[in-house]
Amino acid sequence: MPRSLALLFFLTLSGHGVADSSCRDQHCFAAKVVGISDGDTVTLLQRDSVGAAQIKARLTEIDAPERRQPWGARSRQALANKVFGQTVWVASNGEDRYGRLLARLHLGRRDINREMVREGHAWVYRRYATENWLPDEASARNAGRGLWSQHSSQATPPWEWRQREHKARAAQSNARSRSTAVARSTGVVRSARAARSPVAFSCGNKRDCRDMNSCAEARFHLHTCGLAGMDGDQDGVPCERSLCGG
Repeated sequence: MPRSLALLFFLTLSGHGVADSSCRDQHCFAAKVVGISDGDTVTLLQRDSVGAAQIKARLTEIDAPERRQPWGARSRQALANKVFGQTVWVASNGEDRYGRLLARLHLGRRDINREMVREGHAWVYRRYATENWLPDEASARNAGRGLWSQHSSQATPPWEWRQREHKARAAQSNARSRSTAVARSTGVVRSARAARSPVAFSCGNKRDCRDMNSCAEARFHLHTCGLAGMDGDQDGVPCERSLCGG
């Protein structure tokens, strides 16, 4: 970038109150926030000379409650109240494993990521944090702001909540797999039993009820082999006096 353009770019950022430390080693650009997924994920609309593109961005340093968690909906609404429909400065730092842009959002002189922690709408994301915002989190917790106004049992860090959800889904999947395996095994056993106990009736030399060993055999010879003489009253029931009587 030519020096004059770089200087202009720096002055533009400074005019919007973007901290120099946020953009010194990162790519910065202006974008409009057009979507809020939850308290730490937004959709940005970036326009340039070529056209416009939507970008999914994950706010760095913080981890907000999932939408199904207690305070998840309020965290999402808090972020929406701050930036939805606003043009913000985005300090980007690569992508996460889901292809989302890793970003710090600035509106005027405000650091939106940090505000979410300071106001109790998100935790400091211990695993990936590069800033020491733990005092901000402690301040929100001690003051009972945001999610810290809940009962302590509800204030579960999102990373722990996701781990529990993952384990619960895995347990359900394993239970379904075991149930399917048992059902299939039961079906195989039943099929094997049926194979060992076939119906061995066949049309041959047997002619009347005296030749039959059971009512089932008599019915087979009446209806399959056509031995009508076994049904004297022609009611469809053979050998009523000896085998199939009521």
